[in-house]
Amino acid sequence: MNQADTLAYTEDDIQVLEGLIAVRKRPGMYIGSTGSRGLHHLLWEIVDNAKDEALAGVNDKIVVTLYKDGSVSVEDFGRGIPTGMHKSGRPVPEVIFTTLHAGGKFGGGGYKKSGGLHGVGSSVVVALSKWLEVEIHREGKIHKQRFEYVVDEAGNEYVGKPVTDLEVIGTTKRTGTKVTFLPDETVFTQTRFDYEQIRDRFRETAFLLRKLRMILIDKRGPEEKREEFYFEDGLQSYVSYLNEGKQTLHPIVYFEGEKDNVYVELAFQYNDGYAETLVSYVNSIPTTDGGTHVTGFRNGTTRIFNDFARKKGLIKEKDANLSGNDLREGFLGVLSLQMADVQFESQTKDKLGNEEARTIVEQIISEKLGFFLEENPEIGKLLIEKAVRSAEIREELRKQREALRGDKKGKGAKKRKSISEKFAPPQYKDPKRNELFLVEGDSAGGSAKQARNSEFQAIFGLRGKPLNTEKSKLSDVLANEEFRTVLEVLETDIGPDFAIENCAFDKIIIMSDADVDGSHIQTLLLTFFFRYMQPLIAAGKLYLAMPPLYQVKKEGKKAESIYCWSDFELEQAVKKLGRGAEVQRYKGLGEMNADQLWETTMNPETRTLIQVSLQDLAQSERLVTTLMGDKVPPRREWIESHVTFEVGEDE
Repeated sequence: MNQADTLAYTEDDIQVLEGLIAVRKRPGMYIGSTGSRGLHHLLWEIVDNAKDEALAGVNDKIVVTLYKDGSVSVEDFGRGIPTGMHKSGRPVPEVIFTTLHAGGKFGGGGYKKSGGLHGVGSSVVVALSKWLEVEIHREGKIHKQRFEYVVDEAGNEYVGKPVTDLEVIGTTKRTGTKVTFLPDETVFTQTRFDYEQIRDRFRETAFLLRKLRMILIDKRGPEEKREEFYFEDGLQSYVSYLNEGKQTLHPIVYFEGEKDNVYVELAFQYNDGYAETLVSYVNSIPTTDGGTHVTGFRNGTTRIFNDFARKKGLIKEKDANLSGNDLREGFLGVLSLQMADVQFESQTKDKLGNEEARTIVEQIISEKLGFFLEENPEIGKLLIEKAVRSAEIREELRKQREALRGDKKGKGAKKRKSISEKFAPPQYKDPKRNELFLVEGDSAGGSAKQARNSEFQAIFGLRGKPLNTEKSKLSDVLANEEFRTVLEVLETDIGPDFAIENCAFDKIIIMSDADVDGSHIQTLLLTFFFRYMQPLIAAGKLYLAMPPLYQVKKEGKKAESIYCWSDFELEQAVKKLGRGAEVQRYKGLGEMNADQLWETTMNPETRTLIQVSLQDLAQSERLVTTLMGDKVPPRREWIESHVTFEVGEDE
């Protein structure tokens, strides 16, 4: 097949599988949620289409613009959507934007490698927007069409109704597609796009597609903001970015390979930390839940490192192989695949399912890594020695934990008075219902114990600020009384030995004061869970409590009380209660009595919780290192960029 055939993209490549209707009724099936994540998923769907043009080798720039009215546009400089008539009798753009499972990625010649393989992206964006406009530059003409969500006088809904025909509005010398849409505020809980989240995604894309320039423009503020990302070294620059602030052990390693039309890239660099961080992608789509390619990577690296260690006599013949967990301690890498016929396990594309990817990645990684270790034996020796030390320490810690727990029959355990005097367990053991509150301070811990429903809520009161686990060895973490208590009550173990199925609680809730110290404690605890219990976060079991900042009350015949979680809510509450309203500012959890704490923060029927999630592993990794690592300048720069300091009155 010649290049002209490969790059052909015509009306015949668009295939219709079924119609569009129920997206607005159950949007979560298509975009995951109707919160911030779902909102941004709309944008990623359109951006992914533009990225697919780059994967096809016909687009070198993507421009996203945020507008004051809440709309957003995505412009690429690829081939432009075909504008002719589809075999169904409608213009191709109308088919793409109004028909579920319609697109050029089901086996036609339009795309060989792409991220948008389900054909639902563009139509879902239309279905969940108030309006969408597409502008196409192709064959010397500019075409435009508009779609809207319409409800007529009889109450009939028209999802993605074409309110204009596909019309020519001018001439052009370039090619490409521009899509502009306004998310529907009746669908989403919030419709403001997050500049930093988009900026981070753009930086990530520029790392992965090194020939692609990503431009972000924000016109919502008083002054226009613009950032541009372009990286010549691709994944190597990405690893350097993620490892910034860490003590690295060797230069960045990079290799690539291709087999059966699957292109594999890997860049990695070990640091002196204790966690493994692998960020994986398929066709530039982040696979946050991993998949077969990650399995292939782990199988290949474990086997080749052990082969090298035995060949060089770094582990004794009678000793068992080093485990993958020991071999990847301190590993930070980026794995990227480009392939056709991708099988993601959901529309949100979090996990790769192609079985052939496992075999191909394992073969390529094994071959390239084996060659690298032979050419760089000093680096190989350094990493094997690190893994051997890790295995020795892990075995010592395992014996210590077993000594505390005893054997399976309960024999041999060291006697302990109790898990902790500051731990108040629930009355019943129900891991599907029970909740563990990690509470700041003795005063708050005492109030929480009085406020809780003791049937299913457990309280553990923290003493001061927890250990910074970003700067600590695993042995230090396990020697820390408070973290050891957390581990014992959760019953999950830690790090590579973590077992989510053993978790004794459905929710682990961090409850701290709404001040600087409370935020610091939250960050320290989040760092611990991120480093050593990441599956707990992935399973959606970690939460932050939201105690109120204020109580506004008014005495009298019509006594009324309103709790407020923001200054805006405070302003509204004062207006509502009018003259005579009294405002109480809660400086700490201990200032609330048990009834108030239960009503506002602990009662499942009335409280508000923030669920902690890992939407972007790479950015989470970098942020934890920045805030909790040894390097001061990056932390100072982040604080100066994200924290507003105001002069207030002393009270």
